[in-house]
Amino acid sequence: MTNNPVNNRVNDPDNKAAHWLIRGVTITTGPDDRAPTDLLLRDGVITETGPKLTAPGAQVLDAHGLIALPGLVDLHTHLREPGREDAETVETGTAAAALGGYTAVHAMANTEPVADTAGVVEQIWRLGRTAGHADVQPVGAVTVGLNGRQLAELGAMADSAAHVRVFSDDGKCVADPLLMRRALEYVKAFDGVIAQHAQDPRLTEGAQLNEGEMSGRLGLAGWPAVAEEGIVARDCLLAAHVGSALHICHVSTAGSVEIIRWAKSKGWPVTAEVTPHHLLLTDELAAGYDPVYKVNPPLRTAADVAELRRALADGTIDCVATDHAPHPVEAKETEWAEAAWGMIGLETALRVVHKAMVETGLLDWAGVADRMSARPARIGRLARHGLPLSQGVPASLTLYDPGAPAELISSSGASKSRNTPFAGMELPGRVVATFLRGTPTVLDGKLASA
Repeated sequence: MTNNPVNNRVNDPDNKAAHWLIRGVTITTGPDDRAPTDLLLRDGVITETGPKLTAPGAQVLDAHGLIALPGLVDLHTHLREPGREDAETVETGTAAAALGGYTAVHAMANTEPVADTAGVVEQIWRLGRTAGHADVQPVGAVTVGLNGRQLAELGAMADSAAHVRVFSDDGKCVADPLLMRRALEYVKAFDGVIAQHAQDPRLTEGAQLNEGEMSGRLGLAGWPAVAEEGIVARDCLLAAHVGSALHICHVSTAGSVEIIRWAKSKGWPVTAEVTPHHLLLTDELAAGYDPVYKVNPPLRTAADVAELRRALADGTIDCVATDHAPHPVEAKETEWAEAAWGMIGLETALRVVHKAMVETGLLDWAGVADRMSARPARIGRLARHGLPLSQGVPASLTLYDPGAPAELISSSGASKSRNTPFAGMELPGRVVATFLRGTPTVLDGKLASA
């Protein structure tokens, strides 16, 4: 492909054309699953597909050598606003999302104030509409203040302008089984989902790193796999008992995979996600006590990574979710025990999946589209995202260059935070363009004009 794939910017130097003609792109899903073909985007939808299309007045983008994916959907993003704008804002977080190929993100509830009322979720939703880089779907808290003692205003958030359907106390576990049961019962009435951060608080008191050889060698308190697996097993049973949708956040152990596979074999309403960092990194990286590798749940062993990859490939794990967790520099560049938990990942997620899953032959690009767009959109109840790229669907899509040479990842980007574990690592591929309902948010790998 050419170095600058955007050609013939017809009568629209500011990239605001009402319609675009994308030439020679490979579509990975849907009835037009062939290469190359053209896509015509007009008035926010794909109006035509096929070879050698003509569209007088349209902007033309030469996409030969590129793959078109439905716009990526992240089920698990921390945007920090309101309250922690020193780490991230809706503006900067969605800019990072667009650069990573995302057209929609689910904003987690652990803001300040917590997103546990209709007023707060509507504020986040409106901030997303103003930013315009990607759709922002707020996730409501399960309990008031994430305190694990009293259900939040689930119905009011569901009925709000934000139309919340996913609820999570992420960062904390809903540890009380009775409260978890009541939450599952409550959201069943409006097809809601409870997304659980599976971490038994008693088994992880003071924990710092995956319990195993590395934690013993470093003298860091161990975080046992059973602390995740016990909650996963309990909540799968509760979901089956209630008949309500359970989603397991950031699965990290082989044992959790086995439990989820068993639950799914019974037809229970359970879904699960895995993060890019748990697909690629292991606890061995903590050997130098660098807090950039401190994350919740912790990085696990190579055997866990291998099983997580297999589970994503066979569909036991439904999707990839970034758990993008930005922090100011001072919160991460300190001693391990005092450092904040978390990593950023929106700008690198697709490239990590390319390396971990596509280059290893575990997924093809249609599989990537399914795990990073179609399934997370379905789980997150986003009816207008994740659809196969065919005539009549919203023109939210990502153009990706799988042949771009691997390059070293920088710690700087659109996010206000720099806590990426992939800095200095070579990752393949490149997001060339992202379109949100026919409007480019990214062109030639850079944020498009607003």
